Amino acid sequence: EPTLRRKQHPVTQPLLAIIGGSGLYDLPGLTDTRWVSVETPWGAPSDQIFRGRLGDAELAFLPRHGRGHRIPPSEVNYRANIAALKSLGATDVLSLSAVGGLRADLPPGTFVVVDQFIDRTVARPATFFGTGLVAHVSMAHPVCSRLGDHLMAALATLGVPHVRGGTYLCIEGPQFSSQAESALYRSWNCSVIGMTNMPEARLAREAELCYASVGMVTDFDCWHPAHDAVTVDAVIKVLLSNAQAARTLVAGLAGGVAADPRAATCACRHALDSALITAPDARDPAMIDKLRCIAARVLPAAP
Repeated sequence: EPTLRRKQHPVTQPLLAIIGGSGLYDLPGLTDTRWVSVETPWGAPSDQIFRGRLGDAELAFLPRHGRGHRIPPSEVNYRANIAALKSLGATDVLSLSAVGGLRADLPPGTFVVVDQFIDRTVARPATFFGTGLVAHVSMAHPVCSRLGDHLMAALATLGVPHVRGGTYLCIEGPQFSSQAESALYRSWNCSVIGMTNMPEARLAREAELCYASVGMVTDFDCWHPAHDAVTVDAVIKVLLSNAQAARTLVAGLAGGVAADPRAATCACRHALDSALITAPDARDPAMIDKLRCIAARVLPAAP
């Protein structure tokens, strides 16, 4: 199995990366398939990355929790996951995840194209940057609207309930929410609740990747009077019913991303243009070397 380390690819041909469940890469027509090992300065990603081609589209699939769902949300190495995809040349990232619905009009089975996040996690490294090289990227609009357009076009052909727009409330977990917490998040006008999209979305922005998130609603959390508790069995039942739709969504999205003439000039590709705040003569050379994995475009070339 090939191993790659800290290699930065130019944005030439789009490469769509999908972060989600282990079965997403079981797509009819997928060719040139192989598992690839990737090392990063932040350690190993959740698993090897499954590469393949669907028509003219290059795809990469990363099981967020590892094959067999071995890694809990708080122990996912989000930095290594994003850095590994960037190292492989990923340009666009689709996050697929099971979520709870916090609104009555988002019942189980609904696909939500998320456009905002509230981060309630407390135990996860949330940035690639640090002492020696500080950066502040904008998260005002945390997802790529261009990818959102492609997602809505693909979802329109699936025949599954879907909506564009909604706030994803990310909790630390691994426990589900209390009723009081669920009521609080509903009062904040949140749409769905999950445990994995943060700091994933933050890191994708720092890596100048176009990022979009689809939350697949599996339950009503615990706020709904007819659903006063969330159980793993209930979540898995709906998740399995969503699995084929998710695979079809990926297949439909791939062609649009591969042929998009707007991709090369997307604003997401320049998220670091005004983000680095540490003066050039005060930057730690070791930190610069480490960050070339995700930020080579705005850093000096290696000596």
